[in-house]
Amino acid sequence: MAERVGIVGMGLMGQAFIHNMRKSQFIIQGYDTEASRLDDLKEQGGHPVKTPAEAAKGMKLVITSLPNSTIVREAVLGKNGIAEGAEPGLIICDTTTSRPEDSQQLSKDLAERGIKFLDSAVSGTSTMAQAGDLIVIAGGSEADFEAAKPVFAGFSRAAYYMGPVGSGARTKLVINLILSGNRLALAEGLVLGEKMGLGLDNLLDVLKDGACSSKTMVDKGPKMLKADYSKQGQIKTALKDNRLMIEEGQKVGAPLFLTGVFSQILQAAYEKGYGEKDSVAFIEILRGIAGLEERIGIDNEPFGKH
Repeated sequence: MAERVGIVGMGLMGQAFIHNMRKSQFIIQGYDTEASRLDDLKEQGGHPVKTPAEAAKGMKLVITSLPNSTIVREAVLGKNGIAEGAEPGLIICDTTTSRPEDSQQLSKDLAERGIKFLDSAVSGTSTMAQAGDLIVIAGGSEADFEAAKPVFAGFSRAAYYMGPVGSGARTKLVINLILSGNRLALAEGLVLGEKMGLGLDNLLDVLKDGACSSKTMVDKGPKMLKADYSKQGQIKTALKDNRLMIEEGQKVGAPLFLTGVFSQILQAAYEKGYGEKDSVAFIEILRGIAGLEERIGIDNEPFGKH
């Protein structure tokens, strides 16, 4: 019999989870604040519901995929939240890039209600997620992790147990920190190459075949060249994540020089109205500083602060 899984939050990443889990024969019971996403779920053979509590009703496991840990807490413990519909023993897998301390507190509060919690961050863009090319990095009880692994296998290619609650979120911040550095270096290199008069298509081909090659170059290099800022991630989300990195670095006394600089570039991109553009739209800030034209993405949506 096909397993039934609840999901709360069906944005870019949540939709990718559903796409792959339906292919893996999971039955999805889902909730989102946007009616169009509920309609999409129904078209894919899932079961839309009216509240997070209903998404949890009768479930052994519920996935949350939401913008930040404040919204996660409200969706779980607020009125008509997941906790209201949960049966004892429910496992909540939070795939949000959350503040680690928020995940730890939420886990404690849920334990008092007999509900289990894994901070189950994922690494990969929404495009990678559609292809099932994600990894899960989870923190919590190892027994709960083992119980959740069949579900993780429905939408990812690998899942890693990182330790107690908060470990998944902390690992995701390290991954995103290094990824941000890769993207910033690529953007700087492409702007320098353009200023020096190099052919950028040829330059990107060389970079992808050189010692500096990375997944970022394959996934994001063409978007930077074409000013294609149709969103796989968003500037506003990248800015939120960078602030979490800096916060954690301050708490433990780790130097984050590059992260601090990148945060300022992301802030500038957000203030210029690129907040809901793809996360690599920040290259336009570098182009502007370099005296190059700042371009609009090929989706032809006007830039405007959101």
